Amino acid sequence: MRVILQQSLPQAHEGDPRLPGTMPCEPDDWLRVDDAYGAQMAYREELLTHHQDKVLCENTVAGREVLEETLKILPGLGFDVSAAAVTCPDQRRVAIDWDAPLRTMGHLVQEDICILEKRGAEHVLTGAALCFPANWRLAEKINRPLIGIHAPVPEYDDNIARRVQRLFDGVRVGRPLWRFNKLSYSDADLHQPYKKIDAGDTPFVRSERQCILRLPRTDAVIFTIHTFMVRR
Repeated sequence: MRVILQQSLPQAHEGDPRLPGTMPCEPDDWLRVDDAYGAQMAYREELLTHHQDKVLCENTVAGREVLEETLKILPGLGFDVSAAAVTCPDQRRVAIDWDAPLRTMGHLVQEDICILEKRGAEHVLTGAALCFPANWRLAEKINRPLIGIHAPVPEYDDNIARRVQRLFDGVRVGRPLWRFNKLSYSDADLHQPYKKIDAGDTPFVRSERQCILRLPRTDAVIFTIHTFMVRR
């Protein structure tokens, strides 16, 4: 078990009736760096190097745009950005590869990045860098619509599905949204693609700070996941 812990969880808020817990955030606040940055990035590098087929599915067109938007934000988070490379807060130097934009982002930021594009009436998962899944596997969800992605979740009924789709339809450029969840875990490993039944002692709390934003050029919706793990 790989144990990487933060000191605290994301701050709670009152929520929004459009979807439980959803609130607006600042245009540049969909990426963050916290006290677990170095340890999480070392784990992400290991997964991208040895298990790339399980954690990465490129979408070059929308991926390039989300990488462009990311590079605008990074200097304010302690990164040194040049035309060819980025020096990270842990002093790693990451080359900018426009032919593999999601892989590049996987080496830069703590967030998992999912790209969803409108196909007919629903948004479909068309690309992702997903190193820290919580009970789902990228290979089973890629090219599936929102309701198909959430099919095994009992709470994701038709009513919630309609509200989530409206949310993805309505999010505006420059006006991202965020929400978070909080679950108890017996295992602190961040990479958990297979569902585990936690029985008995659950000393860890896992929380995902999830942001939703729209790209101005491709109109793709980006769903980011910043994973926190703390000891109870």
